[in-house]
Amino acid sequence: MKGAFYGLKVTQVSLILISFVCATVVILAWTKTTFLTSFIPSQSRIVQLNPEILPDGTDRASSEKVLEGKNSSKEAERNKLARVGSSSTENTIKGEHSKDLVTGDGAEIPPDVTNAVLEGKRSSKESERDKEAPASLSSTESTIKEEPSKNLATADKKQEIPPSITGSESNKLSEAKNSSKPAERDVVATISSKQGCNYNKGKWVIDDSRPLYSGFGCKQWLSSMWACRLTQRTDFEYEKLRWQPKDCRMEEFTGSKFLKRMQDKTLAFIGDSLGRQQFQSLMCMVTGGEERSDVLDVGKEYGLVKARGSVRPDGWAYRFPSTNTTILYYWSASLCDLEPLNPSNPATDYAMHLDRPPAFLNRFLHKFDVLVLNTGHHWNRGKLNANRWIMYVGGLPNSNRKIADIAGAKNFTAYSIVRWVNSQLPKYPGLKAFFRSISPRHFFHGDWNTGGTCDNTSPLSGGKEVLQDESSDHLAAGAVNGTAVKLLDITALSELRDEGHISRYSIKATPGVQDCLHWCLPGLPDTWNEILFAQI
Repeated sequence: MKGAFYGLKVTQVSLILISFVCATVVILAWTKTTFLTSFIPSQSRIVQLNPEILPDGTDRASSEKVLEGKNSSKEAERNKLARVGSSSTENTIKGEHSKDLVTGDGAEIPPDVTNAVLEGKRSSKESERDKEAPASLSSTESTIKEEPSKNLATADKKQEIPPSITGSESNKLSEAKNSSKPAERDVVATISSKQGCNYNKGKWVIDDSRPLYSGFGCKQWLSSMWACRLTQRTDFEYEKLRWQPKDCRMEEFTGSKFLKRMQDKTLAFIGDSLGRQQFQSLMCMVTGGEERSDVLDVGKEYGLVKARGSVRPDGWAYRFPSTNTTILYYWSASLCDLEPLNPSNPATDYAMHLDRPPAFLNRFLHKFDVLVLNTGHHWNRGKLNANRWIMYVGGLPNSNRKIADIAGAKNFTAYSIVRWVNSQLPKYPGLKAFFRSISPRHFFHGDWNTGGTCDNTSPLSGGKEVLQDESSDHLAAGAVNGTAVKLLDITALSELRDEGHISRYSIKATPGVQDCLHWCLPGLPDTWNEILFAQI
C-alpha cells in the first residue's frame, strides 16, 4: 500500500516536471519573439522609408540585397559605386538645358555615353560593363578621353563629334553653326567629321563682329601700303565677311587662345610677299592691333637683320614672353636655295638651286613647330632675269629642257621642297608643316603692266560659295599628295574676293599701276590664318 503510493507520487511528480519544463520553453520562446518584433520593422514599414536612404545611413539598393539574401561584399561594393556615379551624373544633367552632358572643363560627352550611365546598366550585358564603370563623373570623363573614337569638344581645342551623332542631334549642330554670335560659335567650334574638314569648301557670310582688329591701328606690325583704312578708299564692306566651311566650323580665333596653343613654340612663314602679308595679318590678329611694348624683336637669333645698303631685312621674328611664342617670316619667293656665284661682286648672278631648300630653312628647321611655305607669283621670266637667277639642278646649271620652262621649273621646285620637308619630319615628330596654295590675282582687262584693273568694290559679286571638293591649285595639291605635309588650301575661297585687293588705292593717292595681287588688311589673309589656326 505504501509502495504503491510512493510510485504514484513519483510518476505524478515526473509528469508535473515535464509539463513545467515544456511550458517554460513555450513561454520563453513566445517572450523572445515578441521582444524581437519591436526592433524589426515589417515589410510595409520598409516600403514607407525614403526610397534612396534608410535610417541607418545605407542606401536602399544595399538593404534590398541584404533582405534578399545576397550578401556578396564584392557585388554590394560594385552596386554602391554604380549608384554614386549615376547620382552624380543625374545631378549634373539636371543642371543643364542641353541634351549633352557638360563637364567642368567644357567638354561634351557624347549622348550615347550619358544614356548608358543613366539607365543604370540593368541588363546582364550592362552589368558586365558595370565592373569597369567609373565611380564618379571625373573618372568617367577621363575614361572617355582615352577612347580614340570619341573625341570631346572643348572651347579652345580642335573638336570633333562622334560619327554616330545623326538625326535631330545633327540638326541641332546645324542650327548652332548658323549662329553669328562668337560665344555660341565657340560651343560648336571646329565641328568636323572623323576624316577631317575640307576648309576650302563653304561660303562667305556677313559677320558684324568683324574685323578682328582695327584697320586704323596695328601700325607696329602692319605695312602702311597694305592698310587700306589709311588710304582714300571709302568702302569697307569686305572687312565684315567671314568664311564658313560647309561641313564643319572653325574655332573662333582669339589672340589668347593662339598664344596658349603655341606656348613654347615657334611658327615660321617662309615664302613671297603674300607670305609676308599672312605674317603681318597674324601679328595683328594675335595682338588685336594694339601696341605691345612687351613683344620682343628676336630677329638677330635668326640672322634677320638689315644688311648694309638693303631696304629691309630678309625677314622678321617676334616673341611673346608671356607664353614664349615666336612668330617669324623669311622672304624666299622661289622656295629654293639662292647662292651667289661670285660673293665679292655685288652685281653677281645667283645659282637658283631648284632641288635644294632655302639655306635658312635647312639651318633653322629644328627650331620650328609650325611651318607654312608658299611660292608662285615670282615664277616668271621677267622676275628671274631681274633678279639674275640662273637655274641649277644637282649643283650644275640646268640642262633639262622640261625644267628650263618656267612652269616646269616651278613644278619641279614645289615637289622638291615638299619632299625634302617630308623627309625631315621623322626627325622632328612635333613639327606640323603646311604648303599654302596660291593666292589668286584679279587683273581684269590686262595684266599688272598692261593696264589691268580690279576696280570692283561690291563683295561677292562673282559668287559666295565654293562647292568643289578638290583644290583649285593642282600643283600644290599634287606636291603634298602622299606626304605628311598638309595643304593649306585658300585658292578657291580667295578667288571670290576680287574686291579685297589694294587696287588703285594708296597712301598718297597717286595714279599708277593697280595692285590686284596683294590684299587690304584687315582682309582676306586673316581668313587664311583662321584656317591655319583650326589645323594646329
